[in-house]
Amino acid sequence: MGNTLVLAQEGHNSDNFLLGTWEGKLEVSGISLRVVIHIKKDTEGKLIATMDSPDQGVKDIVVDEVTFKDGVLYLGIKSVGGFFVGEVQEDFLYIKGELKQAGSSFPLLLEQVEDLVQVNRPQEPKKPYPYKEEEVIYENKEAGITLAGTLTLPREPGPFPAVILISGSGAQDRDETIFGHKPFLVLSDYLTRLGIAVLRVDDRGVGGSTGGSLDDTSENFADDVIAGINYLKSRKDINPQKIGLIGHSEGGVIAPMVAAELPEIRYCVMLGGTGLKGEEVLLLQMELLARANGANDELIKQALLLQKRMFTVLKEEENNLIAEKELRKIFTESIANFNEKEKQVLGISEDNIDSQLQVMLSSWYRNFLFYDPQINLMKVKCPVLALVGEKDLQVAP
Repeated sequence: MGNTLVLAQEGHNSDNFLLGTWEGKLEVSGISLRVVIHIKKDTEGKLIATMDSPDQGVKDIVVDEVTFKDGVLYLGIKSVGGFFVGEVQEDFLYIKGELKQAGSSFPLLLEQVEDLVQVNRPQEPKKPYPYKEEEVIYENKEAGITLAGTLTLPREPGPFPAVILISGSGAQDRDETIFGHKPFLVLSDYLTRLGIAVLRVDDRGVGGSTGGSLDDTSENFADDVIAGINYLKSRKDINPQKIGLIGHSEGGVIAPMVAAELPEIRYCVMLGGTGLKGEEVLLLQMELLARANGANDELIKQALLLQKRMFTVLKEEENNLIAEKELRKIFTESIANFNEKEKQVLGISEDNIDSQLQVMLSSWYRNFLFYDPQINLMKVKCPVLALVGEKDLQVAP
């Protein structure tokens, strides 16, 4: 008994047991995300660490600060604007604590593991494929950028009908990787097996594509799609009269934008695309997410009022310097009326106001907010298939 106690005390004060891999799960808005922490020592014996978010396809995030004292581990991660504080449990196999980010706290239990849990994705195709796969690069000459992607083609003689996959908002890779899923890889595999050539492309500034900034708008991305169409037309193995578009989320807005401009587009598929102005989409999104997080009607009413006031500033004030001051004042005054629990339910915080304003004042956000998809939808002459999810909280059905 006495020896066991001594060993436990020594382990609690030593940091050697921390070395290795720790894994846990975060529950965020009903979504479970794995977090992996790798801890080792540098040449001077100092603790260092990196973090992975496997379900988001992110690896080797630098942990800027690692301290361990009196059984408490602290990890500071500047790139995500957060930190983890956890207490080592008596068996030294678990660290129980919280990850704090943007004013919100998420319980996180880390367990030391030998091998990471491998998530089974049976829908993902495995090589060798029964079709050809080609890495392609082409230019959007007007924008001065290079776009890189993957073109899959049936093995039979062409020319083939073709489709371009258009990703949703945010920086997306060619597979539209999210939470460990690769929906565009799965979709391209399915369609190519049916005899259709599929082009899927890294967004600007992602993977092999150049360019990319918050000032790029949906119109700019539409130009990238047109560059892809021109590339396909230049190939002898593609039938230029049978090119279609499939867009997801913002891509579902961009697809009819392109189809309205190019009458030769054969068809257009909108996966979770919208027919409403971005302003209306974002208000519905806030209401649905807040309600899913447990917000009552009065709290949702206050949050929507705050959002509408900020949208009005963006609508009426083109000068970003003036708009920023007004937005900051409205946000600061309004958020003071919410308690900490209400802020967490709404997903808002004073800590991330700078990053929020940067996005809101960008050309992309202003354009998305007030663009009306119905104008181009009315111009589209080709067949359109619109698919929405009845449980979608991002784009209401």
